[in-house]
Amino acid sequence: MQLHSVRLEIPEGGNIVVGQSHFIKTVEDLYEAVVNTAPQMKFGIAFNEASGACLTRVEGNDADLKGNATRNAQSLGAGHVFVIALRDGYPINVLARIREIPEMCSIFCATAKPVEMIVAETEQGRGVLGVIDGSSPKGIETNADV
Repeated sequence: MQLHSVRLEIPEGGNIVVGQSHFIKTVEDLYEAVVNTAPQMKFGIAFNEASGACLTRVEGNDADLKGNATRNAQSLGAGHVFVIALRDGYPINVLARIREIPEMCSIFCATAKPVEMIVAETEQGRGVLGVIDGSSPKGIETNADV
């Protein structure tokens, strides 16, 4: 097994949401969730299939954000993973609705900060192990009296 760190591209003035689902209809369900919850939001969604030709399905209402989501999803190269790139709103506006989608497994991150995904690669394929979100070169500090 090999481990890779994949730095994702955050859209300028925007955010991304990265998660995992188990059904190829996810891209359509995510589209409906976003557009019906926050109609003013500009977004692009990319979802990597996990079988057959392993295509990346793409939806959205903004060409640049669709391109961003596609590049990020393809750089991860893991099946059943989706990326939503968005502007004119925040992840908090749509996360509750996304979690309600029946085929949703998990949401790895929702951020506007630099983010890296840790991806494992085996003979079978690739899978996301975790997230490095934000930056804290000195480690985590606390403001609590210890």
